Amino acid sequence: MSQSEPDEVNEVAHVFHPEESWQFLREHEFGRLAYHLLGEVHIAPVNYAVDHNRLLFMTAEGSKLLGVTMNPDVAFEVDEVVDERATSVIVRGRARQLEGSEKNVVEQLPLRPWVATPKYGVVAITVEEITGRAYQLARPWTQASPS
Repeated sequence: MSQSEPDEVNEVAHVFHPEESWQFLREHEFGRLAYHLLGEVHIAPVNYAVDHNRLLFMTAEGSKLLGVTMNPDVAFEVDEVVDERATSVIVRGRARQLEGSEKNVVEQLPLRPWVATPKYGVVAITVEEITGRAYQLARPWTQASPS
């Protein structure tokens, strides 16, 4: 593509600089964790907090904890749609359960279970790749008047 030709992707999507993606993650607290378990890919909603350049979440014993223990490669997505703008940030990285005094980091973060069940496991995702985009939506059906 020559420099004079418009980049159609950039007209509808803004590709985030990594720091913009981190800022978006810091401003939110709910996302989806994708993990492997017994040869299958699973996805689960979790609330999280950012600690430097990693994401942390709390969990009970179960499939999420077993999955990240057996295979630490994970993906995590946070997105939102506001009016005519959609934003999505995806991270890929390695998850591990924090042990002993390492778990105390959650005491310094705004991270508490949203559901009233005990969650003693603390998992940290070390981010290896982060991407973010904001899209200007074109939803013409929302402009159509009812007949």
